[in-house]
Amino acid sequence: MAYTRGNLAVQPKRKEEVNPLYREKTKVVTRRRVLPLQEKLLYMLTLGAFLLVAASLIWRYVHIYDLNMQAQKLDNEIAKNKKQIATYQMEKQTLEQTVAKRAEEMGYKTPPVDSTIYVPLSSQVTDKAGN
Repeated sequence: MAYTRGNLAVQPKRKEEVNPLYREKTKVVTRRRVLPLQEKLLYMLTLGAFLLVAASLIWRYVHIYDLNMQAQKLDNEIAKNKKQIATYQMEKQTLEQTVAKRAEEMGYKTPPVDSTIYVPLSSQVTDKAGN
């Protein structure tokens, strides 16, 4: 649609053909333009740089994810060990409370409060065989 004196609705006048028997045909030929070698290399280098940056970012995220997983496993292991320590402490307390009773049952007597206990000076303890 041609723009004629401010009005788009006006169709332009057609050129009158000189010879009505002859019709002129035009063929549009489009050629694909081949990229020059330097431009191809520039595109390839740019693409390679982007791929390297993307790969390094992905690798860093994978590394961070792995560290987070290890931290969570360690936290779970620490929590498990704390529970186990608590149960062992409870067992220790119950055993400490029963030591005096078991000693009396086996025939041991508690020493009087005012008695003196002598500890040998040598730090080495010898077994029954004398070694």
